[in-house]
Amino acid sequence: MSLRLQFLLFVTLIHVVLIALAWQLRTTNLYLFFGSEVLLIASITLAVRLYRGFVRPFELIAAGTAAIQAKDFSMKFVPVGQREMDQLIDVYNQMIDELRHERVSQHEKSFLLERLIQASPAGVLILDFEGRIESANPAAERFLAQPAAGLLGRRPAELPGAWGPALAELAENQPQSLQLSGLQTYRVHAAHFFDRGFLRRFILLEELTQELMQQEKQAYGKLIRMMSHEINNSIGAINSILQSFTHYAPQLDPDDRPDFTQALEVSIARNTQLANFIGGFARLVRLPAPAPRPTDLHALLRSICRLLQPQSEERHIRWHLDFPDAPLFLSLDAQQLEQALLNIAKNALEAIGNHGNIWVHTTSRPTSIVIQNDGPGLTPEISQRLFTPFFSTKRDGQGIGLTLVRDILLAHGFRFRLETVVSGRTQFVIEME
Repeated sequence: MSLRLQFLLFVTLIHVVLIALAWQLRTTNLYLFFGSEVLLIASITLAVRLYRGFVRPFELIAAGTAAIQAKDFSMKFVPVGQREMDQLIDVYNQMIDELRHERVSQHEKSFLLERLIQASPAGVLILDFEGRIESANPAAERFLAQPAAGLLGRRPAELPGAWGPALAELAENQPQSLQLSGLQTYRVHAAHFFDRGFLRRFILLEELTQELMQQEKQAYGKLIRMMSHEINNSIGAINSILQSFTHYAPQLDPDDRPDFTQALEVSIARNTQLANFIGGFARLVRLPAPAPRPTDLHALLRSICRLLQPQSEERHIRWHLDFPDAPLFLSLDAQQLEQALLNIAKNALEAIGNHGNIWVHTTSRPTSIVIQNDGPGLTPEISQRLFTPFFSTKRDGQGIGLTLVRDILLAHGFRFRLETVVSGRTQFVIEME
């Protein structure tokens, strides 16, 4: 039973008793009867005023409670002229102002945080209370190569590729570095925040590829330039002296002359090979910026196939070109891309050895090139170091072929990867759009 109903029942009962008593005085004492009637009217009037005074605060409290339940912090009350009631209204209005200000402030902060997360170049994975991915920003989708729909509801340890094992072993507040395919390098960091008083985790993914490659290139570039300068200067002087020695050959005995001449030729040849060797490194650090112009990608691939055809036939390696005769024009530096594709194709030939196949196909929307071979696949250890400068699996390799390919493709803004797929083929994929 509500307090209002209890008050009405109490007042009604009291006044019924008073009316009954006053009615009894009607026959015994007329003056007392009229006096009791006046008192009764005054009592009813006072009861009505008290009822209104009590009910109004209850109505205001009920209206305020309903507004708070509905999260409507815009409704305020005006003073009614009653001291106690005005104090209650003043406290309520202050509370509503503070709640509205706090709500607006929290909403603005939440909106700003959400926009920052969405626009952040770092990937952000927010986990729910059970440790499953609840949200992922666009950067995380790009790093993980998965749409948000394929990430939500999964545990980090269930992610494909090298991400799953790396995130499964990730300890909180202990950042780790993760390298994928020997090219992309990431810093992975886990932390927590509180949501409604309970602990929740999030994972931050930061790409370090460009930064590390820039630092790496500056380091080995300075060393190579210094070595190239010193070696070329020395080789030029030594070859000049050796060439001068050839004028003394006629002065030697006929029996000694061939050995002397051969020794000079071998020395000059070795010096020239050393100059060419260091020149390859110098070209790597002096790679100019691309000069794009419209280039037929299909014609470029056919020319590389014709260039390597004699070597391929000698090794019994067949080429399979899977793209139309129609040209496919793209704005790029033809000379640089030809060098990159030639290095990729030579690596495919060397990976096969003898008796194998190379498949080349393109797509136009989006534009991409895929070069596959059926040679031995890549081991995980080699995959992690593929694009590392000066790393080579060949006995006499310099380790600059794939580094040059990397720098050329990155300078063009192309995405690429080298991997062994489920079919057993090893493929180099270049995504140009």
